[in-house]
Amino acid sequence: MNAPIQAADTRFLWYLGLPSAPLPIGELRLLVQSRGVSLRYAAPWLKQGFPLSEDLPLIDIEHLPSVRETAAGAVDDARPDRWGERVIRLLDRPPRLALLDYLFLAGDDRFGALGVSSSATAYLPHPRGALPTLADIDQLHSLTQQILKGEAVDERYRRLIAPGATMGGARPKALIDIDGEQWVLKFAEEAFSFEPWVEHATMTLAAHAGIVVADTRAVQLARGTAVAVRRFDREGAMRLHALSANVALRAAGAQLAYPDLAQLLRRRGDPTGGRHRAQMRELFRRLVFNILVDNTDDHEKNHALLMTDAQHYVLSPAFDVLPTGQALGYQSMDVGEDGASSTLDNAMSLCKAYGLTTAQAQADMAVVARVVEGWQPHFAAAGIPSAVIARYADQIDRPFLLDQRRRALQHP
Repeated sequence: MNAPIQAADTRFLWYLGLPSAPLPIGELRLLVQSRGVSLRYAAPWLKQGFPLSEDLPLIDIEHLPSVRETAAGAVDDARPDRWGERVIRLLDRPPRLALLDYLFLAGDDRFGALGVSSSATAYLPHPRGALPTLADIDQLHSLTQQILKGEAVDERYRRLIAPGATMGGARPKALIDIDGEQWVLKFAEEAFSFEPWVEHATMTLAAHAGIVVADTRAVQLARGTAVAVRRFDREGAMRLHALSANVALRAAGAQLAYPDLAQLLRRRGDPTGGRHRAQMRELFRRLVFNILVDNTDDHEKNHALLMTDAQHYVLSPAFDVLPTGQALGYQSMDVGEDGASSTLDNAMSLCKAYGLTTAQAQADMAVVARVVEGWQPHFAAAGIPSAVIARYADQIDRPFLLDQRRRALQHP
């Protein structure tokens, strides 16, 4: 049996860029009134570290969160996602469910390069077991179904579920080892849903539109399907410091909007060889693709930035890209002058924010539209049944989107 979990009002943040040599960052403190978590940098980090986000400058003060029930700046991205919180509540059953407790109980495999320790002098994360492998996938699927139902999980199998690998998602998932690399295995909430394979098909379709996407693999289960997504916040033995667009834009005092994210890349992106301008242009293609495939779950936690050693921001590979099938008619982030309205005209209205002329933006829209035009045969080749494709066609090929796609194709 695991030792009882002790609640604490302070924990300690560590930097795990090189996990074999963790570096202390500072102290995390529970803020009872705001239900948040603050950060105070330790003296060594003030001398030799870097600001974790733009709202956490290297000064010796207690950095407070700007929003209730969040952690200060980049620390907020170290928390588990909604699925991870659900796992912690059921498996760990902590005596308290404060944000500081969730931060600690997420364990060592959280998104990015930050770690939370019970000690200021040694990196002591909440212990988790060794990662499962593909041989464990059906057992993992069974466990996620138990968690979804709120059922007790046998102590012997708790090690298979890691709650902290991603951010911003509520879908059941697990972290697995495939050939020595970490992948996130994502399941559907319904046992026989093809939604995971739809995600794989959509991501590979996006790659044909000149969008850099996370590597994915379709996985067949004994009862249903899953998709494996290779972690992009790991590079060999290194862990990469990462920020969600939510944290990065708030830290910059910007709006949660595609054009503002483009401008953040212009200001903080990697200028080497004009990389930041290429990424601004790619962000525009991602926006157009999301509109045309009816991906309206493109919220600010489904975009991420990786920090280079020179403290430049680079777009992470695209992830969590798939049709939501809700025909909402608006995106989760603002698109252009008409707010979040899901139209290419709205995207075009602020194309200059991406460093694009009208002609360049129209050419990029045509490229993306041409790829999306072939979405049905692409999905079929990915193993998605015709009945499932027909259901998605009701949304992706509805007049609202089909007319926009066809108009975009008129530009050379």
